Amino acid sequence: MRLKFPLILLVVFFGLLSNCKDKLPTEEDPSSIILPDSNISYSKDVERVFSAWCLSCHSGSYEPNLLPPSYNNLRNFDGGKLVVAGDGQNSLLIQLLEGTLPPPMPPGSQKLTENQIQGIKKWIDEGAMNN
Repeated sequence: MRLKFPLILLVVFFGLLSNCKDKLPTEEDPSSIILPDSNISYSKDVERVFSAWCLSCHSGSYEPNLLPPSYNNLRNFDGGKLVVAGDGQNSLLIQLLEGTLPPPMPPGSQKLTENQIQGIKKWIDEGAMNN
């Protein structure tokens, strides 16, 4: 009789676990990320977009010459031309994201949402702070 009780608990536990597998956290759909209109935070907003969209190629494992989009890499790449603090329109990053400067990022048919591009541009216009 003693063995049945723990066995029943295990069966119930694994039964509940199998029913929860569809409720476990999954990767976020990159296009579902919405950035605020102002007071954009690098760590809360911009980095989240880059993690969702960019790290699959820019992690260093896929293509070693593509730097990960970390704050320091963004601010220091190409002598600071990639992100020109206070000037989103003249930042190469925005031109790449909008597709006005080749190659458009990300490559292929999918691209960041207009909200995400404008949010990153606003972050740059607000000074491209590491906040």
